[in-house]
Amino acid sequence: MRQSSAPFILASASPRRRDLLKQIGIVPDHVDPADIDESPNNRELPIDYAKRISREKAEVVSDRHKGAFVLAADTVVAVGRRILPKAEDEMDARDCLALLSGRRHKVLTCHILVTPDGVLRQKLVQTSVKFKRLHQSEIESYIKSMDWQGKAGGYAIQGGAAAFIPAINGSYTNVVGLSLPEVANMLVGNGF
Repeated sequence: MRQSSAPFILASASPRRRDLLKQIGIVPDHVDPADIDESPNNRELPIDYAKRISREKAEVVSDRHKGAFVLAADTVVAVGRRILPKAEDEMDARDCLALLSGRRHKVLTCHILVTPDGVLRQKLVQTSVKFKRLHQSEIESYIKSMDWQGKAGGYAIQGGAAAFIPAINGSYTNVVGLSLPEVANMLVGNGF
């Protein structure tokens, strides 16, 4: 796929994003997380939040790597207008799973590509995810697995939570962290 000699920088510490890129034959020259404050603004809508955070990540990292392709992304799990947190403790994970139980929610990923000449391209992808109604024993078992740790919405579709999800509408890889068809199109369309 690579046509350009410009370096490719992944502005994310996520091992899932690296694994996804590897699936389509892309290995970043450098991984450089932006390390920004990802707190939502008061009353910020999920789409606006995903766009703002991914843009901030892209700007910070592209400033450090002039003349490179920089890919940044932010994935948000949203129930209506509510942005679910990245679960950092068991209480976060339990709260997220209880809210998701028996409902549909959206997973939004805003992908930002900064080209070597500094042009910024953006693509927002939405996937609808249906959770089955969870029994308390299923929630507790999942909590013990630690698979929820640091995951938006308190779950990872590529892990044990797959048993909770009878249906999705949209990109599976988007729920993991990057919509691979969109990323590939962005890269090819911009001379990578």
